[in-house]
Amino acid sequence: MALISASTILTSLCLFHITLAYFFYTNPQTIADQAFIWVLGEATGMPPTQYFSTPSPTSSFLAVILFFVGLSDLITLSMPEEIWLIHYWGSQAPVRIALFGCLTLFTYLTTPSVLSASMSSRLTPHHYPAAYGTASGSEGLRNRVFFAFTFLEFLSWFWAWVTLREEAAAFAVRKRRRSSSNVRERS
Repeated sequence: MALISASTILTSLCLFHITLAYFFYTNPQTIADQAFIWVLGEATGMPPTQYFSTPSPTSSFLAVILFFVGLSDLITLSMPEEIWLIHYWGSQAPVRIALFGCLTLFTYLTTPSVLSASMSSRLTPHHYPAAYGTASGSEGLRNRVFFAFTFLEFLSWFWAWVTLREEAAAFAVRKRRRSSSNVRERS
């Protein structure tokens, strides 16, 4: 049995998304200035981003999306246990693991410092192209904040999926016991 239940992990993830939504809406710089993001960014050679210095239409849109994802995921936990444990999260968690794993790898492998630097030069200060981050599209995803978010989501969903599998197996055993005891009582 897991130390922390799947319901607690999923509730924490939902509240994490809602909290991120609040900060992206009010002051996105607080997210970009977190020590975890700085350390992870320096360790992996991710460039910092200036896009979160003030609230913008993009950060507000991201806040709304994160809020609705967090709220809708939180609402699914109020459904009967069989529905959210077996049917909904049993299929959602692996999909989210694959999605965030691919996004994490994409961000890490396409970052300019990773593409152009050898392992020995990664120990020196990073030098990013002067025009880096000014183009649209996937360039906006190659930064510390996005990498830290996708990496943390990948790890969290993997943890949730492992715990969900354990609890789903235990739930199936409990359900079989209940159905077999009901059959014996009727006989």
